Amino acid sequence: MPSNLPRSFARIRRLAPFAALPLLSGCGLVVLDPAGDIARQQGNLIVISTVLMLLIIVPVMALTIFFAWRYRASNKEATYKPDWDHSTQLELVIWSAPLLIIICLGALTWVATHLLDPYRPLATTPEQVVAANAKPLDVNVVALDWKWLFIYPEQGVATVNELALPVDRPVRFRISASSVMNSFYIPALAGQIYAMPGMETKLHGIFDKTGEYEGFSANYSGAGFSHMRFAVKSLPAADFDKWVADAKASTDGGLDRATYLKLEVPSEKEPVRHFATVDPQLFDAVVNMCVEPGKMCMHDMMAIDARGGAGIAGIQNVRSVAYDKFAARGTGSLAGWSVRYVAALCSQQMKSADRPDARPVNPAPLKGEGLSRPGEAERTALNTSTPRPMS
Repeated sequence: MPSNLPRSFARIRRLAPFAALPLLSGCGLVVLDPAGDIARQQGNLIVISTVLMLLIIVPVMALTIFFAWRYRASNKEATYKPDWDHSTQLELVIWSAPLLIIICLGALTWVATHLLDPYRPLATTPEQVVAANAKPLDVNVVALDWKWLFIYPEQGVATVNELALPVDRPVRFRISASSVMNSFYIPALAGQIYAMPGMETKLHGIFDKTGEYEGFSANYSGAGFSHMRFAVKSLPAADFDKWVADAKASTDGGLDRATYLKLEVPSEKEPVRHFATVDPQLFDAVVNMCVEPGKMCMHDMMAIDARGGAGIAGIQNVRSVAYDKFAARGTGSLAGWSVRYVAALCSQQMKSADRPDARPVNPAPLKGEGLSRPGEAERTALNTSTPRPMS
């Protein structure tokens, strides 16, 4: 065996990283070269922040090399000052430069936080691609286990794992989840925002170029998380209208509440599906966690709480189902659920005549709102009574 063989292997190992460069040439830096104005501004923030930090990092690294070389032991011309411990000029440089960088980063962060607020409707971009009177396209997003549901309320269609958007038109997302927290992220369009059950978040974005992109969940949510991806299409207006027409002609049927409960069952690698029709109240029911038949919605519960509760009349007014967090949300079955919750309220007040043994019930609010002070009724009657003639 040749004696130089180990040396040849060592050379090959050193050159191995360079062999991967042709493969990296096919990678797209979608975060720094997106297809939407919001994502582009966010990418610029990354570049500007990196440059500002390099203003400190590069000089420090260069000075480290310079000092190591300048004051090496073999350099007899270097000044030797073992008792040196302070320099006002050096202290000013050391502290003022980072302070200025922090001030710049703070100002940049404060401005961008308000301008790029995901809840903020889009303004006209520097490229003037957003018309002042442009109507945003509404898309309702539901993060399921482990797939994405997109509802187009204006078009009356819904899709699974496919999102089509018209180019140069603002998009307004309403985002929620069915079980656990996820993160809705389309790098080419806008930044990520969380999708949480029982809550609604918003996101605004716009595509200014056509193409096919990818969205995914940026927050771990269980076994099927790695396959929780969806296709994103930026289409011209005419092609988007054709896409909607094809969705309306889909053979997958409509998306009502019963179909949603079946779709909600955890599954992985779900294929793209189109629903020709969709229940217009479905997304609000998902947000209020009342898709199941007969279940009271959260906003109704909050309205009851705001009025002081249901009182004694609502104690027995319950129905047997399981709460979402403790009985396998998304099983699609109503059998075997045992936890109790309020299902409805009596709209007619029970009369005292229905209970012969009960004393008359005072209909005044129990919290005291509108009640008169003790003795005020007697004083009012006395003051308003007809005065007796004086003798």
